[in-house]
Amino acid sequence: MTGLTFDIQRFSLNDGPGIRTTVFLKGCYLKCEWCHNPESQSFKPQLSFNPEKCLHCFECVKACPNNAHKIKDNKHFVDWGWCILTGKCVEVCPSGALKIIGSNTEVNLIISEVMKDKKYYYKTDGGITISGGEPMAQFEFTKELLIEAKKKGLHTVLDTCGYGEQNHYKEILDYVNLFLFDYKFTDEKLHKEYTGATNNEILANLDFLYSNGASIILRCPLIPGINDNEDHLNGIKNIIRKYPHLKSVELMPYHNMGRDKASRVGMEYKLSQIKNAEESDKQHWMNYFADENLNVVCN
Repeated sequence: MTGLTFDIQRFSLNDGPGIRTTVFLKGCYLKCEWCHNPESQSFKPQLSFNPEKCLHCFECVKACPNNAHKIKDNKHFVDWGWCILTGKCVEVCPSGALKIIGSNTEVNLIISEVMKDKKYYYKTDGGITISGGEPMAQFEFTKELLIEAKKKGLHTVLDTCGYGEQNHYKEILDYVNLFLFDYKFTDEKLHKEYTGATNNEILANLDFLYSNGASIILRCPLIPGINDNEDHLNGIKNIIRKYPHLKSVELMPYHNMGRDKASRVGMEYKLSQIKNAEESDKQHWMNYFADENLNVVCN
């Protein structure tokens, strides 16, 4: 079985316990405006152009059969609407400024890559993390990957936005050791405005997983001026109180690394004017949860 992936990151330290290999799947149901992996949202492979690596040799202009690469003021740019993803430009680019993001990958090839670091997993209680994008958007592939990982004795983590069919979460429950579950907005309307979907299904899936004994770390991205208000912070508190046996809560301060990634694949980054969270923001957030009897950390 194959799935559309866009990266396999070895020695990952921030996607679950221990040393891990994180497999990034391409495609997501949500369209979060602050997404730090905007190249993961599309369900199709995409051309990526990094202008900082461009040597302006214009070999891509000659190679492209559809005139997607153009020259203006002696500089190269991509006319994204004309790209048909032949890959010929990537083949001739001498600097690696051009690449195709997303390829169909076999489950057994991924497991083979993951198992290269098995000695580190066993020493650090690490394993495999499936991330994205949204893994549940490629459910059958994700399920097969989890099953094969468990056959190898691996600790498994699923990083999810929580938006998906509940019966799918039920099917994989026995194959996931830990869920990294996003909680983005308390307000339903704001959730839809900034992600493209309401949070009703997400909250229902969180309740389902918790009620069925899943180990869950709640991950809460906080974007200054967008969702770091008292209403949402209080909403996180209410979630903590409703689900007292969550493994922990991770506050995820906003950073703008998604801005450049978005421009490289021809996407608009709507929060380009938002500044990274400052230390004073992080301290304020942590102080808000100081009285909660739970492991709340700020990453």
